[in-house]
Amino acid sequence: MNADYIRQSLSDDEELIHIARFHWMYVVGACMNVLFSFALTIFIIVMALKFEPLIFGTVNQGVGFTDQVMNLHAGVKILAFFIFVMGLLKFAQMMIIKATTEIGVTDIRLVYKRGLVARAVGEINIDRVEGVNVLQGILGRMLGYGRVMVRGMGVGEVILPPIAQPIRFKKAIEHARTKAKKKNNMVVMPTATPEQ
Repeated sequence: MNADYIRQSLSDDEELIHIARFHWMYVVGACMNVLFSFALTIFIIVMALKFEPLIFGTVNQGVGFTDQVMNLHAGVKILAFFIFVMGLLKFAQMMIIKATTEIGVTDIRLVYKRGLVARAVGEINIDRVEGVNVLQGILGRMLGYGRVMVRGMGVGEVILPPIAQPIRFKKAIEHARTKAKKKNNMVVMPTATPEQ
């Protein structure tokens, strides 16, 4: 996950603390969409080859496998093609989300930017963050990925996509909150004016 937008939007006195990145399991999940749709497509074709002669009373003896598939009912071929294309589109959607999402923490704000053509940027001031929760399943705990839910005053809850090392991201937010509190507590003492 690059952070071009976040780095370009930093103010002069703002420090970048942490950039989140997608875990490799996100890519595995995207690839699983293609594999599942391919397996389902093959299953539909095989079942159609097995049951079409029983339903329509046709006999395909002495005909090669490719010819049998070509002679299948058009509805079966369209359904199989549609399922495979849906798997490819889901894969493409997930990979575009991965390529166009930036999540980062600075000492002033939490930034969540997403979008390929249209850009949607959500920002929460660090001093407005009320709490941070980490949401991890069993596999997420074992492999080190999960979602982070950030509660902000006046913003509600923002649930980030699955990221690698969500505990580290939570610690980065806590570090930024501590840093912001120290910065806000610095009080410049007025200089005493001599009495006349």
